[in-house]
Amino acid sequence: MVGTALNVTTVVVGGLVGTLLGSRLPEKVQDTVMNGLGLVTTVVGIQMAVQTRNILIVLGGILIGGLLGEGFHIQEGLEKLGASLQRLFKTAARSSFSEGFVTASLVFCIGPMAVLGSIQDGLSGDFKLLAVKSMLDGFAAVAFSATLGWGVIFSAVTVFVFQGCVTLMASVLDRMLSPDMIAEMSATGGLLIMAIGLKLLAVKDVRVANYLPALAVAPAIVFLLPWFKAWWPF
Repeated sequence: MVGTALNVTTVVVGGLVGTLLGSRLPEKVQDTVMNGLGLVTTVVGIQMAVQTRNILIVLGGILIGGLLGEGFHIQEGLEKLGASLQRLFKTAARSSFSEGFVTASLVFCIGPMAVLGSIQDGLSGDFKLLAVKSMLDGFAAVAFSATLGWGVIFSAVTVFVFQGCVTLMASVLDRMLSPDMIAEMSATGGLLIMAIGLKLLAVKDVRVANYLPALAVAPAIVFLLPWFKAWWPF
C-alpha cells in the first residue's frame, strides 16, 4: 500500500497547489493549461489504444461495457457523489466541484499503471510504477484543480479506494489476468482516456464513467474467445 499512499499524497498536494494558484491565473492561462492537458491526455490514450492485438475485442468491450454502465447509471452515481460532497462542504452551487471530482477520479484511476502498479505493490512491495504514476498525477492535479476547483483534491479518496482494493486483491488478479487480457484491458482504457481528452478539449462531452465496465468486459472477452471458437470454428 506504500505506492497508493504516495499517489494519494501527490494528488492532495497537487490539488492544493492548483487550487491556490487557480484564482490567480487569468482565464486565458487556465484555458491554455486545460487545453494542454487535454492534448497530452489524448495522446496518452492513443498510445494505449493502438497496443490492442484485436480491435474487435476492444469494440465489444466498449459497446457491452457502455450498455452496462448506462444500466447501472455509473455516471449519474459519480455525479451525485460529487454533488453530495459539494453540499457537505457548502461549496458554491455554481462551482465545478463535481466536474473536478469526477474528471480527476477517472483520469487517475483508468489505465494500466493504476492496475499493474497496484498489483506489483501488492505482490512484491515494488511500488516503482506507482511512484512514476504519482508524479504524473501530482502535476495533473495542479492543472486540474487550477481550472476545475478543489473537487480534484477529493479524487484522492477514489484513488485510495480503487488502488487499495486492487493491491489487496493482487494475488487473485495475478492468477486471473493473462498478458493478452491485460493488453486488451489497457487498450480499452486508452479509448476512455482519449474520451477524457476530447472532453477537456471541449470537442465532445462523452459520458466516460458509463464505459468503465468495459475495463472488465474486454479481458472477459479474451477469456471466453477460445471457448467461442471451439463451439463455432471460423
